[in-house]
Amino acid sequence: MAQPLDLTIAIPVRNEEKNLPGCLAAIGKDFARSIVIIDSGSTDQTQEIARRFGADVLDFEWNGQFPKKRNWFLRNHTPPTKWVFFLDADEYLTDEFKAELRETLTSPAQDKVGYWLSYTIYFMGKQLKGGYPLRKLALFQVGTGEYEQIDEKQWSKLDMEVHEHPVLQGKIGVLNHKIDHQDFRGLSHYVTKHNEYAGWEAARFLKSSHDGAVSTRWTWKQQLKYRLMRSVFIGPAYFCGSFFLLGGFRDGARGLAFAILKMSYFTQVYCKIKENLSYQEA
Repeated sequence: MAQPLDLTIAIPVRNEEKNLPGCLAAIGKDFARSIVIIDSGSTDQTQEIARRFGADVLDFEWNGQFPKKRNWFLRNHTPPTKWVFFLDADEYLTDEFKAELRETLTSPAQDKVGYWLSYTIYFMGKQLKGGYPLRKLALFQVGTGEYEQIDEKQWSKLDMEVHEHPVLQGKIGVLNHKIDHQDFRGLSHYVTKHNEYAGWEAARFLKSSHDGAVSTRWTWKQQLKYRLMRSVFIGPAYFCGSFFLLGGFRDGARGLAFAILKMSYFTQVYCKIKENLSYQEA
């Protein structure tokens, strides 16, 4: 039997009893040396599910300041393993991904400090063939960096780094096989969650517009997104990108609905920016 990888899988959660069992089952019992659940006051069976699986559970309570959940974990509960992998409860490791990950991390020629990971996206019960790809820099060596530091003033109730990415010192690679991203909490949760995201995005834009040093740490995708936020056409631009350029039309009505929700989200961000600016000018 293969030895567990020198890897800590950290899963930030809050009320994830619908998603967590499948997430933990997909990881398996002996794949990683450590599985840690970082919980933000769940009121459902999340913690009980985690403990039944044998995962460690940490309680996190955000005070509205830096650090948020992932950086808090890295700073206060530094993993004893060489690698840390941040996984959401609605993300499920496939056998193909686990095989590639094991081969990569155990290779003598491995010279990267982190890896970009790709994810399938499920919408309305089925996997999307097109639309914007989901990629995250969620796997890296412990001690090589942490998530962006954003000194927000509790812009929302989001206690976890959402659209930030780790800033790492060293070479970064890519894993090819995808992780399945499926959220079983339904469309209402999706809409509510993205309303909070939109408020956070607007607040960050307004702060970064007065702080040139912030943008120097952005990826080219972040730089493009924040330039587009100045225009009401950001919503239509994302719709065209998702549905036409990136093949969302291949998913028919589901692809159209997904692109419309993307357009709605970014239009909402734009409107919240303009609304906040009008309050400042009043």
